[in-house]
Amino acid sequence: MDEFDRQLSHLSAAEEFFHFLGVPFEQSVVNVNRLHILKRFNQYLRRDGRGEQLDAEARVAHYRGLLCRAYEDFVRSSPAQEKVFKVFQDADGRSVSLDAVRATLPSQRGEPADGRVVNS
Repeated sequence: MDEFDRQLSHLSAAEEFFHFLGVPFEQSVVNVNRLHILKRFNQYLRRDGRGEQLDAEARVAHYRGLLCRAYEDFVRSSPAQEKVFKVFQDADGRSVSLDAVRATLPSQRGEPADGRVVNS
């Protein structure tokens, strides 16, 4: 684990990821969509799979781009439209309870709740 990975592994709040990667953001957008943004960022990281092959400087730029992309998804859209969490995928336009959203969170399934990427 290099220094970048070590620092990244200590981040937990969405704002910490934005600051660490140097991504500008509107607090009001993050306040409403923080879990969705971090989940989407994690999805982009997992799908991409190139990050670990890059040196630290290139990885910062690459991760910055993916976080920007995840953030922009929710600037121009909504959680219900983006369907990041399974509960929204299953809802098909019906209203969704807060308990149903909570049940899909990683912390409820024994996964890290802070949006960190866990290398397996």
